[in-house]
Amino acid sequence: MTDVVLPCRNEAPALPDLLARMPAGYRAIVVDNGSTDGSAAVARACGAEVISVAEPGYGAAVHAGVLAAAPDDGVVCVMDADGSFDPGQLPAVARPVRAGEADLATGRRRPSARGVWPLHARAANAILAGRLRRTTGLAVHDIGPMRAARRDGLLALGLRDRRFGYPLELLIAAGRAGWRVTEIDVDYLPRAAGTRSKVTGTALGTARAIRDMSRVLAQ
Repeated sequence: MTDVVLPCRNEAPALPDLLARMPAGYRAIVVDNGSTDGSAAVARACGAEVISVAEPGYGAAVHAGVLAAAPDDGVVCVMDADGSFDPGQLPAVARPVRAGEADLATGRRRPSARGVWPLHARAANAILAGRLRRTTGLAVHDIGPMRAARRDGLLALGLRDRRFGYPLELLIAAGRAGWRVTEIDVDYLPRAAGTRSKVTGTALGTARAIRDMSRVLAQ
């Protein structure tokens, strides 16, 4: 069994379909991070394990989910809970890690339709990925929110960022640790109706993410 950490803040409309499409052998852990729309109750009704994290921030939610995971095969996945990714592609992302070909596999977003990935967010991602390549030498092109790694290895990296800088800190730490990192193309889908991105949904959200990630790069 492979545990899938789903950081969640006000994603109730997306959860029923998302959880219903979780592939066989993958167990959802929904990490409720201060939702006010009943996301936790919806997730429980759909049969998912739910944990609540009071500390706000994407990194806080992911870290709590990784701590709660107890995957039978040692591999833990992380994926946004807003419906913008197909859980059916999790096995493809996890496969290189499970096969011992990579220590970390990240999803490289491929938009499925025009407008799925707003220009301001795509540009910010490209700038950060370029800086990351120069800093670490890793051949990555996306600071993506879908990934797979071994749980013990993730915890051993000692990641400290608890906000939007977490994904970038992970890649920097992986590069410094000599991890083999690979990118897997994944579909980037329209978010579920009734949900809104905390990052790409607004220029302000993107600016906050860039601020958090720039702090990580400056360390």
